[in-house]
Amino acid sequence: MSEKNTSFTDQIWDFFCSLKLTIIIMLLLAITSIIGTVLQQNAPAAEYIQEYGQANYDLFVKLQFIDMYHSWWFIGLLGLFSVNLICCSIKNFPRVWKFVKEPQLVASPGILKNSANRAEYSVKEDAAQISRRLGDLLKKDFGKLTETEVDGKLYLFGQKGIYSRFGAYMTHLSILIVMAGAIIGNIFGYKAYVNVVEGTSTSQVWSRNGQVPIDLGFTVRCDNFDVSYYPNSRRPKDYNSDLVVLENGQEVLRKRIEVNDPLTYKGITFYQSSYGSAGNPFFKVRVTENATGKVMDLNARQREQIKLPGGYSFLISNFTQNDRQFGPAMQLQINTPDGKRGRPFAVWKKFPEFDIKRGGTFSFALIDYEEPQFTGLQVAKDPGVEIVWLGCFLMVFGSLTAFFFSHKRIWVCLETEGNKTKVQIAANAHRNQPGFSLAFDDLKQKLDATIENKSPVKEG
Repeated sequence: MSEKNTSFTDQIWDFFCSLKLTIIIMLLLAITSIIGTVLQQNAPAAEYIQEYGQANYDLFVKLQFIDMYHSWWFIGLLGLFSVNLICCSIKNFPRVWKFVKEPQLVASPGILKNSANRAEYSVKEDAAQISRRLGDLLKKDFGKLTETEVDGKLYLFGQKGIYSRFGAYMTHLSILIVMAGAIIGNIFGYKAYVNVVEGTSTSQVWSRNGQVPIDLGFTVRCDNFDVSYYPNSRRPKDYNSDLVVLENGQEVLRKRIEVNDPLTYKGITFYQSSYGSAGNPFFKVRVTENATGKVMDLNARQREQIKLPGGYSFLISNFTQNDRQFGPAMQLQINTPDGKRGRPFAVWKKFPEFDIKRGGTFSFALIDYEEPQFTGLQVAKDPGVEIVWLGCFLMVFGSLTAFFFSHKRIWVCLETEGNKTKVQIAANAHRNQPGFSLAFDDLKQKLDATIENKSPVKEG
């Protein structure tokens, strides 16, 4: 007996339909996902070098571990899994489709005799009358019954929930849609960041590795940034930004964003992520000429020369928001008329009279200060997110259909034997057979009440 020769095409087809291939791909995806979770993605190169060393960083770059979800091999795994899922579905779908389009209307002797859910009666009544009563009884649970007459026997067939057999294929389709959305998002989307100083705007953001600028196609302006702190601390309680979207110089959108309440425009989302000082604060300084008692309120910026009477001048060389727990303080230097720069000294906002004790020609007090802030925005574009949501909806619907709905069928054979009609009934469900058996026991009680003049035959 010679073995059947398998063509190369059949071998390729069997390979892509293999359950072993499915298991291997899923294991590989799980392992690589662990790598992508443990190893931070798209961080600056300096962070990897500091954490893992130059040699390991070079290896990560070659293996594309630091941008794994955009790597050719990860997208290749998703593609291979998609092909495997499509081939498995194509292989089994024709059988299910034929099962749906061409139901078995006539019960075979094996179905009638060997079904786990069956009943048998002998009734002194015409088969047509029994058929009508059974049709009314079974319509609710099995739909309208189809009548078929073969070899003098009348067969009835009913079914419900036949489309639940497509639940698994809907789930397969949803997985493919989710993966398609993920691939589209990985290829055409990005995650980036940008720092925008109050009162300024930007039309570019920077990729996570900080090396490549990305054009937005529009402009984002930060009109204002606010931060509030917990009492008696510098720990931020809340911070938010007033953002404006501009196109062709015209305002098209305005929103105040905060953590977990981003701004989205043209598929690009701006999340409130961080903040910080933009440098070069603005100070309101009160200067007193000690000899005359003359008081002057002056505005100054850090490292800006401010003129004073008599040819003197001063500049603010440094500033801190909290100097040794004494609060905001600025460091000043006074320049004499001949250009000599004096020794630096500190002035604290909480102690406006303290500098008088220093003596000298002038004394200073820090009345107020304004420090420009920048808002740190995380920027994300994912054109595949709507596709992923569609896939998730289909996955839920397909899973519910596949696991919680069942295809129920019932066959009835009516055969005339002398002046009696022999009634044989068999039924099954392709899922949750124990539950269906309990339902069929209840149905048998209704059958007993419906079929009049019955003589129960012992079931063999």
